[in-house]
Amino acid sequence: MNLRLSFSILVCCLMAACSSEKKVQNNEGPVTDPHSFSMPQHVKAKHLNLDIAVDFESKTISGIATYDLESTSGNEVIFDTRDLTIYEVTLDDKSKTEFTLGQTIADKEYLGQKLTIKLKPDTRKVSIKYSTSPDAAALQWLSPEQTNDKTWPFLFTQGQAILTRSWIPIQDSPGIRITYNATVRVPKPLLAVMSATNPTEKNNSGVYTFVMDKPIPAYLMALAVGDLAFASLGKRTGVYAEQKFLPKCAYEFADVEKILEAAEDLYGPYQWDRYDILVLPPSFPFGGMENPKLTFATPTIIAGDRSLISLIAHELAHSWSGNLVTNANWNNFWLNEGFTVYFERRLTEKVYGKDFAGMEARLGYQDWVNEANAFGLTSDDTKLTVNLTDRDPDDGMTDIPYEKGYAFLRYIEENTNRDSFDVFLKKYFKQFAFKTITTPVFLDYLQKNYLNKFPDFDPKIDLWLNQPGIPAQATPPVSVKFDALDKMIASYRDGKISEKDFNHNFSSHEWVYLIRKLPDTLTDKQFENFNKLYKWSKSGNNEIKAAWIEKATITGHGKAILDDTSAFLESVGRRKYLEPIYTALKTKGLGVEAKEIYAKARPLYHYVAVRTIDELLNFHPK
Repeated sequence: MNLRLSFSILVCCLMAACSSEKKVQNNEGPVTDPHSFSMPQHVKAKHLNLDIAVDFESKTISGIATYDLESTSGNEVIFDTRDLTIYEVTLDDKSKTEFTLGQTIADKEYLGQKLTIKLKPDTRKVSIKYSTSPDAAALQWLSPEQTNDKTWPFLFTQGQAILTRSWIPIQDSPGIRITYNATVRVPKPLLAVMSATNPTEKNNSGVYTFVMDKPIPAYLMALAVGDLAFASLGKRTGVYAEQKFLPKCAYEFADVEKILEAAEDLYGPYQWDRYDILVLPPSFPFGGMENPKLTFATPTIIAGDRSLISLIAHELAHSWSGNLVTNANWNNFWLNEGFTVYFERRLTEKVYGKDFAGMEARLGYQDWVNEANAFGLTSDDTKLTVNLTDRDPDDGMTDIPYEKGYAFLRYIEENTNRDSFDVFLKKYFKQFAFKTITTPVFLDYLQKNYLNKFPDFDPKIDLWLNQPGIPAQATPPVSVKFDALDKMIASYRDGKISEKDFNHNFSSHEWVYLIRKLPDTLTDKQFENFNKLYKWSKSGNNEIKAAWIEKATITGHGKAILDDTSAFLESVGRRKYLEPIYTALKTKGLGVEAKEIYAKARPLYHYVAVRTIDELLNFHPK
């Protein structure tokens, strides 16, 4: 069949599939969002003026959310909420209006409650007076003991995927973009920062104001409050952290300005004015969150040697893929993450060289293969176009959209022309800047603006996007250093070298790769030798530590390092580490110990991690 014809048929099929669900309007036309009650094709929020107070004693946020509306039809506006108390709603003529707060849908607690507000024909603003629940899913309230400095309490939000509705009544769909202003009142010793323009010093009033003048989706609304200080890293970059932790963070991120400049060289001007980083307490559930202007980052990347800086390259890349061009709903999540991983690895190659980027890509490929095998190679969850309807969209935040998406883009690049592909991507980011996009829209743009120049290349779109498993075209990324390490590991398996022969000046990537590739049949003696020689379970590099704890447990030696395992799990909340280690404990006869550790550690973890580990361990708190 003619390649162009088959590609066109595929795009039409994808568009037809999208049209079968409820329609929601976005910047590019009607798309679907099964995870939002809002009906923006009738009335859409355009701007938010947020006026809130943060109360650490009651663990609540309360205030007023005022929206500017854009109406095409209808006499009501609908917002998403979750566990919010709505006190009253007023219109722009100062009159109170009727509102209804729907019931939580059985088996869909993650959706929260629909807030429906009656409008008058000329209404252009609504003001919603509300407060949050102490158990709001997006909010983590930390006692001083749970912070790095252990002096003052801390609050941070985590909105992705659909948790912003638990701290702001909002049209919580990535297909809807708004600008916002905010006034935030906090206890005077503390500083507030947001995904907006930010102060760099505390003031005497405890009242801080913020502006985000570029339209963003709800999941990128973010707030943090703590005993924070700021250090400049360059003319457009800086870092926030707790006071005592700040010098270490500033050292770790010294290259950020250089990375930003390299990103612009690749794919065009940075559109968000500043790029700052906030290093959060250990309970943050992700490596990083790409909140515009202010990336939220885990402290687990502060290794003291700048070896884990690629996480910042990933979050910075989101300033183009994700924040600038956004997936219209969570079924299209790969458009955010696959592009970002591709951008990240091109960026780390540009700054740190091919060896560095190649090692990262090979480790990512391992993650993809492991995740796909864990799901089962015929599972629909291994598709790029995963269907998350009737599911919590957090279920789709696996390695698949990241690594399979990256591999798909790398496949196109390697079979066409890298320089040409760079030109295409730069145009793509410019064309869809500050817009939301679906897979069919991207495929149509890809065909018309790039693939038509390579008529003899078949991109195997259906295999990549719509079929489960790992396409035959997906080849492991090249890594010269890992290839050399593979030979050493083969010699070790053959008994030609011993544990001490790995005593090299390896990078953190090489140590992680080595640990992963060690036999799952390590004898007691082999395990003891590795553990004594390299002390990986006490490493200051959390990637190495987590890899060894998981490997030791998988190989049946979990009890020997159980104290180190417990200490680690009680000190970090990053789900990337928690899930595989708890899984290993559970499957290797240490399920009782896993639950005992988790019972102590659980108060540290954010809701995102708690939901995952509760289900994994079948844990029911008393």
